[in-house]
Amino acid sequence: MIEKLRNLLFRIFKKDGFIGKIIDKVVTREIITYLFFGVCTTAVNFVIYTLLIRNMPGRVTLCNSVAWVAAILFAFVTNKIFVFESRSFAPGVLIKEFFTFVAARILTGLMEMFLPTLLIKAGLDMRIFNVEGMAAKIAVGVVIIVLNYIFSKLIIFRKKSGPVEEITSEESEESPEDETPEQ
Repeated sequence: MIEKLRNLLFRIFKKDGFIGKIIDKVVTREIITYLFFGVCTTAVNFVIYTLLIRNMPGRVTLCNSVAWVAAILFAFVTNKIFVFESRSFAPGVLIKEFFTFVAARILTGLMEMFLPTLLIKAGLDMRIFNVEGMAAKIAVGVVIIVLNYIFSKLIIFRKKSGPVEEITSEESEESPEDETPEQ
């Protein structure tokens, strides 16, 4: 399906042109699945929040917190398995990936809370849809999506390079010209 989308876009834009090169880098299985599961994560958050708030009116912070935790768990599983295809479920790997993922999401969550105010104070205070601070909120949202992707790709679910070649005992011995004379 993604290949069909790429082919359609390359019929519209030349593959070797400026836009074609951007499409070639951006319209990939990994990025499309990341965006798809990002939308699903948002839906999980909203659905759980809605179900909880209807049963516990007035408990907005509690309901939002539980929905956020559920969304983070959903995002971790989908990012690990479907987006970045991290296949190791060894306890050490799983624990490291999970806590790194949660730490990154807490960091970007804090940015999500505080950056809009800073951007508005810095002058990005345009209203969009007649909503105060929406330009800053959108700008921060884009930055958060990109940062979460970068953290996941380069740090959390980073693909390990091939096996490290073992140095044979002959290669590890120093040759006479490598030795420094003792004084």
